[in-house]
Amino acid sequence: MTTNGKPLIRMQGIKKVFYTDEVETHALEDIDFEIKQGEYVAISGPSGCGKTTLLSILGLLDTPSAGEYELDGQPVARLTPIERARVRNRQIGFIFQAFNLIGDLTVFENVELPLTYRDMPAAERRERVNKALDRVGMTHRAKHYPTQLSGGQQQRVAVARAVAGDPAILLADEPTGNLDSRNGEAVMELLRELNKNGSTICMVTHDSRYAQHADREVHLFDGRVVAAGELAGVS
Repeated sequence: MTTNGKPLIRMQGIKKVFYTDEVETHALEDIDFEIKQGEYVAISGPSGCGKTTLLSILGLLDTPSAGEYELDGQPVARLTPIERARVRNRQIGFIFQAFNLIGDLTVFENVELPLTYRDMPAAERRERVNKALDRVGMTHRAKHYPTQLSGGQQQRVAVARAVAGDPAILLADEPTGNLDSRNGEAVMELLRELNKNGSTICMVTHDSRYAQHADREVHLFDGRVVAAGELAGVS
């Protein structure tokens, strides 16, 4: 881990309450949380503890019921819907458990798609896509379709799509959930390598084995942070 000490993400007093049929569900309670530039943080905990809800708020896919969230020094609550969409596209890279690749687009086109919303010249898009595919070892599959790839290969393409836009932070939601142990370890090594090369990563996982790949683990239980600290043996 190489950090500059500056918080890229800062949350204070974050709460999230869902209302259904007059029932209040408190998904998150008083979350205080920071991620520094260059850090690799794992958010762990049992199913239903609030991990994915927290990641959705971090990724501007959802809004908190209370509390303050700053991304790169900017209060997120002040952003308009259009500004939020722009931040998601330019500053946040998403890696999903289900890959979320588009079946009728090639590998190259899947990685390129988010860049088409940036008013970016075709030559620059092509250069970024090729570089991203090279980083994950999938250049030779650029013309293939998702159905022609293994689960591990599809996740590598999903990682390439996330890093092609050079985001400030990568958010990974159970990125090994649909993979066997061998491919899961390969994706973990890929994320670790990206972090060593400067990427800031926040990963949700329920598997303690994969949390060990991070520099720091934040453990949630019933919507609260119950433990946080650096992991032993991480350099």
